[in-house]
Amino acid sequence: MARWLYSLLLTLMLPGILAFLWYRSLKDRRYRERWPERLGAGPVPEASGILWIHAASVGEVIAATPMVRALREQAPDRPILVTTMTPTGAERVRAAFGDQVMHAYIPLDLPWMVNAFIRRVKPSGLVIMETEVWPNLVNACARRGIPVILANARLSEKSASGYARVAPLTLPAFRSLDWIAAQSDADAQRFRAMGVRSQQLSVTGSIKYDLRIPEAVREEAAALRETFGEGRPIWIAASTHDGEDGPILAAHRRLLERYPQALLVLVPRHPERFDAVARLAEQQGLSLARRTAADDPASAQVYLADTMGELLMLFGCADIAFIGGSLIERGGHNPLEAAAWSLPVLTGPHVFNFASVFERLEDEQAVRFVDGTDALAAVLEELVGAAPEQEALGRRGRAVVDANQGAVARLVEGVLERLPAY
Repeated sequence: MARWLYSLLLTLMLPGILAFLWYRSLKDRRYRERWPERLGAGPVPEASGILWIHAASVGEVIAATPMVRALREQAPDRPILVTTMTPTGAERVRAAFGDQVMHAYIPLDLPWMVNAFIRRVKPSGLVIMETEVWPNLVNACARRGIPVILANARLSEKSASGYARVAPLTLPAFRSLDWIAAQSDADAQRFRAMGVRSQQLSVTGSIKYDLRIPEAVREEAAALRETFGEGRPIWIAASTHDGEDGPILAAHRRLLERYPQALLVLVPRHPERFDAVARLAEQQGLSLARRTAADDPASAQVYLADTMGELLMLFGCADIAFIGGSLIERGGHNPLEAAAWSLPVLTGPHVFNFASVFERLEDEQAVRFVDGTDALAAVLEELVGAAPEQEALGRRGRAVVDANQGAVARLVEGVLERLPAY
């Protein structure tokens, strides 16, 4: 009954959802492309036995990348389809894999759309990254005997409370999953408290620790760093959201008073905000260079990284990293790419999306928390003026990354065990 009501409500919302996608397309024309796929239609894949991996957007695609590579190494003959919800996620798939995997947009979670998609693709299994559990999608797979795995699964206290409020809808979906590979003991405990059976659960760790920085990325970062100018203090504010750029720019202005050569590499999370962030920097009287305009950053005070898919490389250009989505109640973003570069990690107080990761960093004194402009400026001034502490903080962060690797191997082994023979 709960799923029937959910489907009815989603059907009533369908005109609004389509109108929203059309509105998004006015700012980002990529939302006008491949519309049939969002409704369950599209070309029929030529391959059979497809392993379907769903990664909602950029963050999930980045997390899935080492797993997909490992799957391709261990099962090279098995075709892989990656679905996303956003065009930025689609671009990240293309950038990471080219034509080595297929890509499609996942359909809306309405029974006839989901069923049409499954009939067309005929997947041998579905791996969902992190938290994207859709009731009709899981039900449609379960009825067909298609194994469904929730990989790199995390469940914050906030998400657990949300699911609990609609338990008649969500609990059957979670109980229909063949395997939940949780990131941490705390995540697994919250799944159990929600009603998931212990035999469905394993703690495999977070695959986001299994980071390797390719040599080509290191070379690109070194080349870009050289264009910034020698001897400059450089910090990066990564994946920022609306409401954060103002305080970050104000903190940078404070830093410039003491270190006039300092450079802020500013990386907004969403491309539709690039122009607004550029105007905000100029309104605060800061000289700006934009990456897409190929502006010379040597004399700029702010370097706006208005591109997608380059964050790992951009971390390699900096001395200190601030992780966005954390000064507002967004829940933070993944700090491990910065830690893998041995950068000191700074963050705001709101990190519930990556609570277990930040707890490990905090336990090893590898992260500094700040709650606004004044605190951010003070920590930046302290670290820029104290190279040994800056290096020690970065070294401890890198040690956390190294100590927690191995999740990809555990996850891939579990996925292949649960797939039908191919």
